[in-house]
Amino acid sequence: MARNLKALGLWRTALVASVRQDGPDLSARQLAILLQVYLTDPPHTVRGLASLLNISKPAVTRALDRLSVLGFVKRKRDTDDKRNVLVQRTVKGSVHLSDFAELVIAAGAVTAEDMTQVEADEALAAAAKARLESQLQNAPPADGTADAAERVAALAASP
Repeated sequence: MARNLKALGLWRTALVASVRQDGPDLSARQLAILLQVYLTDPPHTVRGLASLLNISKPAVTRALDRLSVLGFVKRKRDTDDKRNVLVQRTVKGSVHLSDFAELVIAAGAVTAEDMTQVEADEALAAAAKARLESQLQNAPPADGTADAAERVAALAASP
């Protein structure tokens, strides 16, 4: 569970930092397509991206429309097969992803510190609970409750 929280905390921190910047907000689909284009070897086509991401070609086209308007990718007709449109990288898209990578790196540093504190807090809480249960199991019930679990619940409910 702590590992899942760490991963989600990292992603949240990076996304919040990204949203706070002046740059454009990308949907998850747009970001996935952009990362696919930049992190895998070309050539990239609408058909190929749709197949890899298991989404429809019109969905890829809409995402590419937005990414093209932002200048993060460009489309070019394939000279070998005029039916294909190739999706190409741009300098502006590369800079955007480089900046986003820096946000992820910074989020990783922050999240590591936060998770260390969360893990320490969880360990303290578990130790306190264990001590309390141990004390209650060894002490006679003062309030007439039958077992240690009921006494823990009664103690937790009391102000």
